[in-house]
Amino acid sequence: MSEIAVRMEHVYKKFRKGEVYNSLRDLLPALTGRMFRQSGLSEADKREFWALQDISFEVKRGQAFGIIGANGAGKSTMLKLLGRIMKPTQGSIQVNGRISALIELGAGFHQDLTGRENIYLYGTILGMARREIDTKFNEIVEFAGLAEFIDTPVKRYSSGMYARLGFAVAAHVNPDVLLVDEVLSVGDTLFQRRCFDYMQKIIRSGATVLFVSHNLRTVAEFCSQALLLDRGRPATMGPTSEVIKHYLTNMRDHRAADQSRPVVISGVTVRDAAGPCQRFESGKKAWIDIEASAHEPCSNLALVLHFRDESHRSLFSTTTERLGCKTFSMNPGEILKCTFEVELNFSPGTYYTSVNIYRHDIDRALDIWEAAETIYVWSEQDVSGPVNCFPKVLHQEIFRNGLRDSDDCVTGKHSAQDSQISAASTPTQVN
Repeated sequence: MSEIAVRMEHVYKKFRKGEVYNSLRDLLPALTGRMFRQSGLSEADKREFWALQDISFEVKRGQAFGIIGANGAGKSTMLKLLGRIMKPTQGSIQVNGRISALIELGAGFHQDLTGRENIYLYGTILGMARREIDTKFNEIVEFAGLAEFIDTPVKRYSSGMYARLGFAVAAHVNPDVLLVDEVLSVGDTLFQRRCFDYMQKIIRSGATVLFVSHNLRTVAEFCSQALLLDRGRPATMGPTSEVIKHYLTNMRDHRAADQSRPVVISGVTVRDAAGPCQRFESGKKAWIDIEASAHEPCSNLALVLHFRDESHRSLFSTTTERLGCKTFSMNPGEILKCTFEVELNFSPGTYYTSVNIYRHDIDRALDIWEAAETIYVWSEQDVSGPVNCFPKVLHQEIFRNGLRDSDDCVTGKHSAQDSQISAASTPTQVN
């Protein structure tokens, strides 16, 4: 069997921008209008665009290959071509072995069918025989953690339940090539970790994973090689760390050169005491270095820092002005450098730092950089929710018939102060 699992050679994919006509009533006026307009259209006016241009790469068996890039770069289009959902306009694609794909949430699911019925439906679409699905059914349900809801119609499932069931079925196809898009980001942290562990197991068995994600930490942790797409073209390919570095450098260069706004945020770096860092223990300090460049005179400025969760909900924000700094002014060619110090009292999970330059006097953001940096927070404590309150159990007792039966404190270690609090709060025994 060939050592190459996936090969693309000079692949192009062209789409046409335009409306979708769902009825004859809409189609006829559109065709009539097109008849009168067509003669005057240039090639550029025909609204065709290339989603992918001249893509060539190889992925070996047993390799995790990352595909990164900005929104609209062509990442999902590439996976759909590999999954044979679409055909390339030009070029050739070779996939050796059985493919399983998790590209769109609910693809292959029927809304009115139960989870149980959709396992058989989706498994059949992915090429599994009924006997094979019967054999793996319990394992799929256990992996998804949906035993309680398996006979509930999936139209009542949350997006996270959709993702869990979809991934569970796709992963148990025993694929030679697994295609995974960003859809896993909707799952909870524990399920995401289980998915990545399972994908590692698939790779160790000799299979190949192609992984699309905006979470650069996950790509760096999971993939040994990566491809960076820029507006449908291959920008660079190689070791993941080098590709990510190239991506971030280009992003900063593009922003610094952008003169469409009077002032531009040109750099954001999150670091610990040792240097740039993406992985932090809950409760530890982090420093966010921000750089901005001015192209026009501007005044009454303040920097705004946001932390957002994986659903991009704002968890925390502050500004230089709120923290006691005066508003500042900048002239063309001047560069601002600012550092925020924060304590990351977040529960374990993935978070994004967003930065903007704001004028409160006119209530206007002059530049916004959403998800400028991604950080991952871990903790030895089993806590959930957006914040970590660093809980302790100081005292736990059970009384039966007025007598103390047990003293089981799960926290383990207590300080002298904790012991005094615990002693003071202990009820008096009834003799």
